[in-house]
Amino acid sequence: MFKDLDPLLHSQLRLAVMSLLLSVDEADFVFLKEQTGATSGNLSVQIDKLNEAGYIKVQKTFQGKMPRTVCKITAKGVNAFDKYVKNLKSYIK
Repeated sequence: MFKDLDPLLHSQLRLAVMSLLLSVDEADFVFLKEQTGATSGNLSVQIDKLNEAGYIKVQKTFQGKMPRTVCKITAKGVNAFDKYVKNLKSYIK
């Protein structure tokens, strides 16, 4: 009756990051940190987990002398998010 929820997306911060990335073309680390209210360390760990799963793509560059991390959701991430939402709805009915 109840469908399995993706444990990777069931984390509040990872779910927030994915939701934000669905609404924009790409987002940098500072934007994600401001929007989620997460600490730098926690956000970094969660971004790494999403990247390792292939749900997001992370590009690290420099803007001047400052490092810049930019995240973008992948097709795999969009599919996983859609499935997560669909499965979550089975708990609400």
